Amino acid sequence: MTLPMLRLMLCAALALASSAHATTEFSGTVTYVSDGDTLWVQPEEGGPPRKLRIDGIDAPEICQAAGRTSRDALAGRALHRRVEARVRGHDDYGRGLARLRLDGEDLGARMVREGFAWSYRYRHSPGPYAAEEAAARNRRLGLFAAADPPERPRDFRQRHGPCERAAPARR
Repeated sequence: MTLPMLRLMLCAALALASSAHATTEFSGTVTYVSDGDTLWVQPEEGGPPRKLRIDGIDAPEICQAAGRTSRDALAGRALHRRVEARVRGHDDYGRGLARLRLDGEDLGARMVREGFAWSYRYRHSPGPYAAEEAAARNRRLGLFAAADPPERPRDFRQRHGPCERAAPARR
């Protein structure tokens, strides 16, 4: 193999690797909400709906306390509405991890601020919405209204396994 051909192949491999981690942005309509942090968005440019997880939040599992309330809050706010999505990658379940904007507002921040989700913690980080969670706790909103709030979804899944999905909200 010649040196120019080797360089060309290396450049192509680097371009492919960098595009796999590139941020994707698109606008579309929310067509389906399965729980408080997962929804489907039909891109305006066409193609199949994309399953997205709202990046930076963790909502109760659908079968745990407040799970349906969280899902209904997200559906009430976003279902059949236009959102702007910024996808930074995918989670272990193949869902796009996306920051979503609805009418210019960060949808994840709103879900946490209103007490329908936690700021997603990773290792020792309090997560991107720690201030919104602290405000919801102080105001005793949603998940934080009870003296003994529901356990975090990660802990719930470790103790009980995954939920059998209930029918998603459609309106």
